[in-house]
Amino acid sequence: MILGFMFIIGYQAFADELGPPSNQETIDPQKVEQQEPFNNPGVKKIGEKEYEVVMTLEIFSFDPMELEFPAGSTVHFVMTSKDVVHGMEIANTNVNTMVVPGYIQRITQTFDKPGNYLVLCNEYCGAGHQVMSTTIQIS
Repeated sequence: MILGFMFIIGYQAFADELGPPSNQETIDPQKVEQQEPFNNPGVKKIGEKEYEVVMTLEIFSFDPMELEFPAGSTVHFVMTSKDVVHGMEIANTNVNTMVVPGYIQRITQTFDKPGNYLVLCNEYCGAGHQVMSTTIQIS
């Protein structure tokens, strides 16, 4: 039974290409502020209603904290953590990802409906974890 299980997993990993992603981007978590693009976190407009947000997550905070976009915008988040594993969940969307020190996480979301979207850290990151939140305002 164990051999059968190993064969099935091996087949899926190689023949069906269901292995882990191979294009992982890494970063030195001790030098985040010194490396592109995290040496200048913030929002950059890259097209018509298209934005890139370079974001660092650190104990109990997101940088940048203030995010505002027009309705219909596509936002590309580029994130890393400076200290411990954090999560980023945007309520009422399908954005829910882990942000791990030493790795760069990229995720894209289109915000069609106006309103305020709550952004939470959903990975326990320490004693003040419950205050790690911000909002994205879509107008």
